[in-house]
Amino acid sequence: MTDEAFSIDKRPLRDLLRQVEDGRAQLPEFQRGWVWPHPNITALLASVSQGFPVGTVMTLQSGGDVRFKHRPIEGATPPPGVEPETLVLDGQQRLTSLFQSIKLDEPVVTQDLRKQRVSGWFYADMQAVMDGQTDREDAIRFLPRDRIVKNFRGEVIEDYSTPEKEYEALLFPLKYVLNPREWVSGYQTHWDFDRDKLLFWQDFDDRFLRHFDRYQVPVISLGRNTARQAVCQVFENVNTGGVSLTVFELLTATFAADEFDLRQHWETQVKAAWDAPKYRILKDVSNTDFLQSVTLLATAARREDAVRSGVPEERLPRVGCKRKDMLELALDEYKRFAPLVVEGFKRAAKFLHQLYVFDTRFLPYGTQLIPLAAILAVAGDDAQSAGAQDKLARWYWCGVFGELYGGSTETRFSHDLPDVVGWIRGALGEPRTVEAAQFAPGRLLTLRTRNSAAYKGIYALLLKAGALDWRTGQKAEITQYFDESIDIHHIFPKVWCHGAGKDAGLSNSIVNKTPLTARTNRIIGGNAPSEYLVKLARSAETTSEQVHGHIRSHLVAPEHMAADDFSAFFAARKAALLAEVSAAMGKAIADDAVEEAAEGL
Repeated sequence: MTDEAFSIDKRPLRDLLRQVEDGRAQLPEFQRGWVWPHPNITALLASVSQGFPVGTVMTLQSGGDVRFKHRPIEGATPPPGVEPETLVLDGQQRLTSLFQSIKLDEPVVTQDLRKQRVSGWFYADMQAVMDGQTDREDAIRFLPRDRIVKNFRGEVIEDYSTPEKEYEALLFPLKYVLNPREWVSGYQTHWDFDRDKLLFWQDFDDRFLRHFDRYQVPVISLGRNTARQAVCQVFENVNTGGVSLTVFELLTATFAADEFDLRQHWETQVKAAWDAPKYRILKDVSNTDFLQSVTLLATAARREDAVRSGVPEERLPRVGCKRKDMLELALDEYKRFAPLVVEGFKRAAKFLHQLYVFDTRFLPYGTQLIPLAAILAVAGDDAQSAGAQDKLARWYWCGVFGELYGGSTETRFSHDLPDVVGWIRGALGEPRTVEAAQFAPGRLLTLRTRNSAAYKGIYALLLKAGALDWRTGQKAEITQYFDESIDIHHIFPKVWCHGAGKDAGLSNSIVNKTPLTARTNRIIGGNAPSEYLVKLARSAETTSEQVHGHIRSHLVAPEHMAADDFSAFFAARKAALLAEVSAAMGKAIADDAVEEAAEGL
């Protein structure tokens, strides 16, 4: 945006509210609903009544290339079909509050501080305003819609249900604040034109009403040629509600201008497509995640079209899915690529099941689903052969164990799509993600909770390697995984390690943990391995040799457990896990620190 892209001036409050009333000022669809409780409105009215600033209003001139679906400010009923001249980007809560409380001849429907729905009218206590000692907020009252105040027993304690009762109590209804003539006429007649009451009114008018009549609101007006990305950025910078505007909300408003309901499509066509239990790994995929995958396909298609048109390399559009890229997504592109991406996510769920990643608790990176779905959508059947699946798995594990998807990832996504698809199809060499991935042997010693993607990755590798439950000997297939409550538990129990003086950092690392059912873990308890191995054999009604076989499926040497030899166990298990990680990544990992790892155990 250039300096000429916006203007700043002051406008009379009454003019702004008139524009709200007749529909010249409306809201873009992405603006959230009006949620201010009545004490907030009271504070706002108190500020205006004293001529205090209440912040700026920001508007966008309509009629440019970027169109948004719009709606009237709540309470306004402009003529059908009226097109707004401006859209309110910031100041919605303040304009709505002022419009409903001082312009609209209806009870204000709002909330109390407990967020309970209430409705009523705002009044100024004229005597409290005039005494000069009462805080202005305390001089403004919010009365029930019937204007009758009752106690907790339902007994009437105040009644202002008629104009005459308002006059008698000197309570001025703020719905008349911009046009008080009718109420003043009744007030004068009620008091029989008493001189003191007339002077009292004149003083109240001077101290209170004139501030509303003369109030000027600073307005920043963005030009109609403001880009969609700039609207989004500006909205977030000035949004006083503190809730970020998402790309999805902005595109929802944009697509709605062409009568396409993006939110409904997301709910009924996208999320519904993977509602089955077998797709539960996708339950945390957000609408923004989905849009990023769609944008990757759209930008890749633009680049391919440019290549076919002979556009020079340096001028080719880039593949990407940053916010700017998503905001440039056209409706026809969304309609074209969204079905492909839906299928891509479903194929991603199947692929992850094959890698023994079954639910979101043990999904290493939710963000890696975004390029994975895009890759599978573009590659299609080319990604289904055994060789392609091996390449895809290697890319996936390199991302997990290289821990490459934990920070800013959009640039990596933009590389992944062309790199991996080209690799699968034999047109390119190893993807940049595969080349960049490194796993240091010492990392095993610091993986202690499933907050780490690599921790979850090792868990999945153990399941995939055929880890058997130590008591039952059953494989951790999908059904057993869910039914038996498998989780990661200590091999040398935490209590035993503490009593034996073992280093807590090492004993709590992934090297000393493995997937077991809750029942098996209860048998283990805090006992020494040599003791619980006997209990396991007894519970399983089998031989120790049989139990030892189950344990070996976890890359653990049972003879070290039988001897309660933590040092030997740790060194052997660490080496075995490194071998599994090395195989998954397709990269050699030299464990040159075995002695250091076991030192002091």
